[in-house]
Amino acid sequence: MLSKPLKVLIAEDSNADRLLLQAIIRKQGYETFLARDGREAIASFEKERPDIVLLDALMPNIDGFETAKYIKEHSGDDFIPIIFLTSLNETESLANCLDAGGDDFLTKPYNPIILKAKINAFMRMVKMHVTLQKQRDQIVDNNLRLIREQEVAKSTFDKIAHEGSLQADNIQYQLSPLAIFNGDVLLAANRPNGNLIVILGDFTGHGLSAAMGAIPLSQAFYSMVSKGFSIKEIAYELNKKLKDILPVGIFCCASIVDFNFVKQQIELWNGGLPDNVIFRKNGEIKPLEAKHLPLGILANDQFNHQTQSFQLSKDDYFYMWTDGILEAENKSGEQFGEQRLMQLFDDVADPSKMFHSINQAVTAFAGDCQLSDDRSLVAIRMIDHFLEKEPKPQPTGHRIEAHSDWVFTLQLLPDSIREKDPLPLLQQLLLNTSDLRRFTGELFVIISELYNNALDHGLLKLDSHVKSSPNGFSFYYTEREQRLKQLDRGFIHIRLEFHGSKPHGQLAVEVEDSGEGFNYQEIAPLQKEQKLYSGRGIALVQSLCTDLNYLGKGNKVRAIFSWN
Repeated sequence: MLSKPLKVLIAEDSNADRLLLQAIIRKQGYETFLARDGREAIASFEKERPDIVLLDALMPNIDGFETAKYIKEHSGDDFIPIIFLTSLNETESLANCLDAGGDDFLTKPYNPIILKAKINAFMRMVKMHVTLQKQRDQIVDNNLRLIREQEVAKSTFDKIAHEGSLQADNIQYQLSPLAIFNGDVLLAANRPNGNLIVILGDFTGHGLSAAMGAIPLSQAFYSMVSKGFSIKEIAYELNKKLKDILPVGIFCCASIVDFNFVKQQIELWNGGLPDNVIFRKNGEIKPLEAKHLPLGILANDQFNHQTQSFQLSKDDYFYMWTDGILEAENKSGEQFGEQRLMQLFDDVADPSKMFHSINQAVTAFAGDCQLSDDRSLVAIRMIDHFLEKEPKPQPTGHRIEAHSDWVFTLQLLPDSIREKDPLPLLQQLLLNTSDLRRFTGELFVIISELYNNALDHGLLKLDSHVKSSPNGFSFYYTEREQRLKQLDRGFIHIRLEFHGSKPHGQLAVEVEDSGEGFNYQEIAPLQKEQKLYSGRGIALVQSLCTDLNYLGKGNKVRAIFSWN
């Protein structure tokens, strides 16, 4: 617009003044358009779209004040300066010129030098306005492009990070995204044994910077949970993946929790999120402090994947949230804070009502203040039965066809026992056997319980009776970690023998350890009392198996799983 000669509209009812101004302005190299009153000025404005307007205040038909208002209202995004031409010298009259939409005024008689200076000054403002418009338009275009990219990323993420088990009736959650694709991630899935694994993550940043980590995190999480990996291995693998792909300064604060509904216990890894809380049905509150750095910061040789274990009872609740809850601000800039949140736990006696109370309190505190961070809140109730499992993933790799009998053996030595969990490998073997695929959940429970018993009692020589109380339960798992680190001898031998002949078949599972064994003939009858903290695993195995026998000195067990 400004590369062409400057167009100046002169609206003046005095012929002499109008011609004088035209001569002055043409001499400065500008193109002029003339009007004798407000009506002609408006018509010329509509037709020529001048760059600047010189406007007499007092004109017939439509005066300068009304003309100025019309021009300003119909200029759109363009800045068209209006300089009032007036013989008025009263302060109030001059102020009226500016109130009507004028940007400056020039009093009669006209001074060519001052007129030129004013025009040049306003044209610098016009150039700056044009530059700002271009920058604004560029920002709008970039923002629209970013929104489209976020929508594509979110569509991809939603396909990968499906709801999983989040719709289970013992889970409550609330996500308040700051952006289309927010930095908070909530995933839930069932292990083959029916355990529920939940991860709540809070990535630094929002939008695409968060998507960079959320998509691979979700892929790895669902894949590993479906194969039966423990949360230690899941945390280890997620940290490695995020460390490899994320730039410096981008990481994920996360809590990963494993709910075992049969044993009524949870296993927890918390790296960088605010303290989690166990809220027991008797009103007891147990804060669980984060023990680790967030995912994606440390190299895996420095990463600590150790977990904490806690005993719960039916209808106890586990709560976790991101720091957006604590950092919610009111109009005074004051944060909701940990003290207010923990006071809620003291004030609300019913754990099942806490989720609603927290949401209500944070919303009332923040009012209509704009979100400064994503707010996510999760409450999970301990139940006493398996959750409905998700459809099993299609197995990959070589498939063992039906009617093909086979035997698989695996011997684990101390290094392997300390560092690796054999259960995902065995789970994959079950998935790849067509006759066993529909029973992988039950078989995973049988194999995992027998393996863990061989490890805990055969090699580590732990006494289950220690778990007779919540404190003893905590001591048991602390001692387990220490003994496992010190394990330097012994073995566990696993043997699977499959015989399939439609519509019948069976799988024999043998687990032998190098421990001292025990007097298995004195095993007490199955006990299903909910107050017990031990013995539930074997009770479950016996209920699933056709036959279960201890052999030799008690360090070998053989379980038979049959079907029709």
